[in-house]
Amino acid sequence: MQVEFRKMDDYRFAAFDQSTMNVPAEVFASDLMMESARRDNSLQQLLNLTALPGIVGKAVAMPDIHQGYGFPIGGIALFDSDEGLVSPGGVGYDINCGVILVKTGFTAKEIHPHLNDLVDSFFREIPVGFNKAGLHNITRKDLEEICSTGVEWSIAKGYCTEEDSIRMEDRGSLAVKTTGSISEKAKSRGLNQLLSIGSGNHFIEIQRVDNIFDQAAASKFGLYADEVTVMVHTGSRGLGHQVATDYLKTLSARPEGSIIHPVDSQLISAHIKSKIAQEYLDAMNGAANFAFVNRSLILWKIRQIFSRILGTRADDPAFSLVYALSHNMAKLEEHIISGRRQNVIIHRKGATRAFSSENPTLPSQFAETGQPVIVPGDMGTASYLLTGSKGNELKSFESSCHGAGRMMSRHQAAAKFNYSDVASDLEARGIRLKSATRKGLVEEAPGSYKDIERIIEVIAGSGISLPTCRFKPLGVIKG
Repeated sequence: MQVEFRKMDDYRFAAFDQSTMNVPAEVFASDLMMESARRDNSLQQLLNLTALPGIVGKAVAMPDIHQGYGFPIGGIALFDSDEGLVSPGGVGYDINCGVILVKTGFTAKEIHPHLNDLVDSFFREIPVGFNKAGLHNITRKDLEEICSTGVEWSIAKGYCTEEDSIRMEDRGSLAVKTTGSISEKAKSRGLNQLLSIGSGNHFIEIQRVDNIFDQAAASKFGLYADEVTVMVHTGSRGLGHQVATDYLKTLSARPEGSIIHPVDSQLISAHIKSKIAQEYLDAMNGAANFAFVNRSLILWKIRQIFSRILGTRADDPAFSLVYALSHNMAKLEEHIISGRRQNVIIHRKGATRAFSSENPTLPSQFAETGQPVIVPGDMGTASYLLTGSKGNELKSFESSCHGAGRMMSRHQAAAKFNYSDVASDLEARGIRLKSATRKGLVEEAPGSYKDIERIIEVIAGSGISLPTCRFKPLGVIKG
């Protein structure tokens, strides 16, 4: 499908060919970002989405777009809830990968004498990488409840509170009809991976509030200048990966209801009313619940570590969850399509929900500000907290970017950088570092990611999300 993207304004490019595309494709990006996107297959992947049956509105990509499996990372597509489809490639292997942001109530000056101890404790007590777990007493019965109820399990066990759940997307729990849709192999992989972060771009960072752009919103979230925060990025680990693997394999056998893409076999999908689609959605929600619980356990462990080292109380309002959001999900939502509200299955692959203050489903805590949108950068520069902007429904279906986005593949990064240079550079910036592997650190070198400042410029300039705070890293734990 050879279709050219035309520049529509400073931050938006669009393509449409009625002979090959069911809907237009739009990319929110700068000129430089579009040049980068043209170096891999991500733009073609976005165009491929527009040929899928049942797609409505438009296919959208965020400025962190880069090549993924099936969908590009940063890709968003909506399908009619009756005549559309669900695509495992549109969700990805790390189902409900997400980010939590925790405020501590301490300044960077107060934390500095304890920074090494905090970083070492996080690294020791929150395992990173493959086949690791920080919680070892999980039974098969626990796992079934976790996949069925999500954070409700954590609340019942005393790991987090109702107040925490209000500050989680979907309150940390999605409906699951039966955990029988999740294979025994997937469950087995999940048993030994709760309270852990994965490899690759997963991390724990101790940060400080470096700049405040919206004082009113920051105050609503309880954030102030130079306050120390903790940001964590992790997902459903091996359980979610196995769910994706299982259903892609099942669909490749072409059961009833499967939909084969004419160009890209990675976009194999299932008609939304088919049995296999409903089973996948059930399994996906179960994996998402596992991810919600995984992050809630990490929140619990962060509280424990801060309590031991700095004497904080579990119920101290100064030390609290700001928000926990998800990416890599397919959800039933209402969106405006051709001027009317329509039920759709929205796929956000490497993109996040960004409900504005106009959305009636937001909890009252965010009714004035809009939903918090957490956008991590690379481990050497900065991360951002934004809020969903009014009017973004018609621009991006109330969606935003999920990070800086890779500029180099992991293989390219490994060829260009070396461990000592990356570690020395971070040390020179005053960042305390712990990494599970040398190879993993090199693959995540800051130079392998797009400039987070330019990403935020596009997101804000497009009116998708508006900056609240910028955070600079003090300590980094990498998977």
